[in-house]
Amino acid sequence: MRARIDRIAWLWRRLRNMGVAELAHRLREALRRQSTRWLRQGWAAYAHEPQLPAVLPGLKDRVHMSDEALRTAIAQGAKRFRQGQFTALGVHWPAGSISMAFDASLWTLDPCTGKSWPGSERYCFDIAYRLERGIGDVKYVWEFGRLQFLPLLAADAALNGCTPSLEAVGSAIDSWYENNPPFRGIHWAELLNVAIRAINLLVALSLCGDRLRPATLGRARAMLAAHARLLALFPSLHSSANNHLVAECAAEYLIAVAVPELPDAGHARAAARAQLVTQCLKQILPDGWPAEQSPSYGAFTAEFILLASVVAEAASEPFATEVAQRLDAFAMHVVALANRHGVVPPLCDNDEGRVLTSGEHEADYPMSIAAAICAVHGRALAGEGLPGLRLRDAIFGRPGLGPTPVMGTSLFADGGCSVDRRQVAGRACLLTFDHGPLGYLSIAAHGHADALSVTLDVDGDPMLVDPGTYLYHSGGQWRDWFRSTRAHNTLNLQGADQSTMAGPFNWSAKADARLESTGGQAAWPWRASHDGYMRRFGLRHERTIVALDDGYQITDRLLGKAPAPVTEVVFQLGLAYSAVRDGSGFIVHNRTGPVARLVFEAQGDLLCQRGGAMGAGGWVSPRFGVRQESDRISWCGHVPADGAVVRIQLLTRDRITGEEFV
Repeated sequence: MRARIDRIAWLWRRLRNMGVAELAHRLREALRRQSTRWLRQGWAAYAHEPQLPAVLPGLKDRVHMSDEALRTAIAQGAKRFRQGQFTALGVHWPAGSISMAFDASLWTLDPCTGKSWPGSERYCFDIAYRLERGIGDVKYVWEFGRLQFLPLLAADAALNGCTPSLEAVGSAIDSWYENNPPFRGIHWAELLNVAIRAINLLVALSLCGDRLRPATLGRARAMLAAHARLLALFPSLHSSANNHLVAECAAEYLIAVAVPELPDAGHARAAARAQLVTQCLKQILPDGWPAEQSPSYGAFTAEFILLASVVAEAASEPFATEVAQRLDAFAMHVVALANRHGVVPPLCDNDEGRVLTSGEHEADYPMSIAAAICAVHGRALAGEGLPGLRLRDAIFGRPGLGPTPVMGTSLFADGGCSVDRRQVAGRACLLTFDHGPLGYLSIAAHGHADALSVTLDVDGDPMLVDPGTYLYHSGGQWRDWFRSTRAHNTLNLQGADQSTMAGPFNWSAKADARLESTGGQAAWPWRASHDGYMRRFGLRHERTIVALDDGYQITDRLLGKAPAPVTEVVFQLGLAYSAVRDGSGFIVHNRTGPVARLVFEAQGDLLCQRGGAMGAGGWVSPRFGVRQESDRISWCGHVPADGAVVRIQLLTRDRITGEEFV
């Protein structure tokens, strides 16, 4: 009964954000799901005769250009997987759970709880995975079912002649086919996973399909046909037309190119190709900022588009030049945000989604995609070093290394973010200031209530941080906390969020942020505001940031006639830092000693908390599924008429016998 009530509540909140056109689309989609329950299920409807493998043109030739270092890295990654080592979303699959026979239970295993998700006994759209609490978080079982280990094994077989990797590719395809008939079980329930699985299957077939058994090739073609059918039936449109739609169109296009004999392949190829161009121009803004406001999801979207564009070029039907221009702009946006380690702030949601992966954690994933874009377009990558070797490099190539990013300020007017990169007190500082929209489309699915939030990286270590994501479907109240205003480096009124949550991936009332002014050519001061508290409190939050010789000054004002309630200004520290009270502020330390001093000029209560109950202290999620305690500094009080001021002073380093002192 509780699950039914939760589902009704979720549907009601989602329906409230839909217009008439979307409501009509959702009704047709619901009817189509019911008819699909009885039509074209089972492999008989997609039977294919064993024949040559489906191939993406040009891919194998690109992979064979890999140098010895990359071939070795691929061989090592493939060997780890064959030994049963698989890691995703911060979780290691249990020892002994993965064998190269790919037992049926492996496809439904939740590696965290040891429980099993529904398999072929259930129609995929009957599985209420969004509200499931007893089995675990569905993302883990989906991660293995995406078959993203197949290209790694296939590349090892193609480049290094590894027979065990080739055999593992065939066994995985055969087992998946036998245990996941259309459209039964958890792996058909979400179209993003369907798209990613189809793409990875195609890449693997392109690399080593000519060495697989004929029966396996027939099964692989049947899988592609069923995947294409489901993608065509249930496109992600309207409020769902974010990175999911890009993934689906990329898969439809690539399947149609590789298997042109499929029904409607010609139409699907043209329609998906056109939609990819359209979505590229919508979801990567002209200044390169991702429309979803998340650098990670922007990289995810760009990787789909880049792979499709590489195949389109090889198929003699290149995308419009505007696509390459937007991808280049995205790469430049990543370079502007990245610290000396190539890592960008984890703004908004990040579920570690990848198109091609070596099965390892990639803290520098956006930079890896920026490098791939530069390699494909024959450009050098600006930065202090290239990302580590990965399977992705075998597909897209490795770029040359260009000069380091220039010092100074960058304004991403379309995306709504200002970035400052400069030396302060002998330290490399990288500051970001968010004055953009909550997220993309009507539900802003992957946005956080972080308007006017700042992040600050010092000497390659994130000091003032976005807290991260933690969990999606099983996150519960923690999911809400990591999206909340109180978890971010901005101001909140009486603990209220700037925007109103209406579900784990849904927002109703949304704060509208805008950049009020910059200091012209000198860039300073930055001034921005948002209206998220107007309806409830009659107040507009305005934040001004000024660069000082020794750091930055932040001034928060509340504009309006209403009396200002108790206000909290938050600074969440990164995992490498801690804070110690120092008069009217705090000294922030890392392993080398004192780094900065935060001085609060307005009268109020100062507090530094670490961990504890949700909302009581500081928490940071350095990657999906991981939550760690970290100091959270807050000022609470009434904002003076001329604003509450905090100064962030960077402390000079004196080098004495290799140690660092103030």
